[in-house]
Amino acid sequence: MIQLGQYPAARHVVAHISDTHFLGGSRPLYGSVPTDSHLSRALTQLEESGAAPEAIVFTGDLADLGEPDAYRRLRGIVEPVAQRLGAEVIWVMGNHDERQEYSQLLFDTDPTDAPQDRVYDIGGLRIIALDTTVPGYHHGDLTPSQLDWLTTVLAAPAPHGTLLAMHHPPIPTPLLEAMGMLELQDQQRLADVIRGTDVRGILAGHLHYSTHSMFAGIPVSVAAATCYTLNLSAKDRILSGVDFGQAFNLAHVYEDRVVHSIVPIGDPPEVTAFSSDGWAQIEAMTPEQRREMFSNKRSPFNEGEAVSSD
Repeated sequence: MIQLGQYPAARHVVAHISDTHFLGGSRPLYGSVPTDSHLSRALTQLEESGAAPEAIVFTGDLADLGEPDAYRRLRGIVEPVAQRLGAEVIWVMGNHDERQEYSQLLFDTDPTDAPQDRVYDIGGLRIIALDTTVPGYHHGDLTPSQLDWLTTVLAAPAPHGTLLAMHHPPIPTPLLEAMGMLELQDQQRLADVIRGTDVRGILAGHLHYSTHSMFAGIPVSVAAATCYTLNLSAKDRILSGVDFGQAFNLAHVYEDRVVHSIVPIGDPPEVTAFSSDGWAQIEAMTPEQRREMFSNKRSPFNEGEAVSSD
């Protein structure tokens, strides 16, 4: 496919998925949410998108209760897709995960209660999985040892910069004040570590809705859940979870910026479309012909006539 705009292709593409909340035995979440099929649909759409991610990052709450079968089933669904795409899978701990089961069943290591922090090199793009969980609790925190470790890792910049992947997003939640009780604690300590480093973006989850902000001068992108989302306009509710509006994100990393795109999950009715069969005609046009055909309001294309390269 030829370049039609001012920007070249992205250096890296990263798929960002969050909050799968698998239960053991394929049990539906809250008795009605089919978490397995929701994730499978998301991965099918990822493959169909043609985005070709180099990594698929899961920002926590992989299992709802930390059950072994949930992690085994998650790997069984995700890893074949990642293999077909040629993408590395990057797991991140969430507050619903349990470190012993997480470490043993996702990384094939001895079970451990230690923080699950890891570093990945994706063709020059560094992705750091940072464990913000507190055993036995749902809020987030980072130990002094973790912050020292992160300082050491970031001391040397990566060729294409760093993405920090964590579960608890270090941002306000004005549409969901209740989440303030479960947010990352003492966020200034993390800000002091990453400010001025090569961290180009923070990927997070936890909130079950998509949102964006800044932290220590760094863009933060929160992916909605694949299990269920939160209704931010529900009346007379502190929290309202709904089996609707699930999505995953795609992060396109350019030399000077990162573009985050939200991809809704589902099969909605199509109301308008243009067939990909037209690409050959588009590629055959000069830039001036394309502008006249697709930008001019009175062109045959915009008046509903057939596209022609003549």
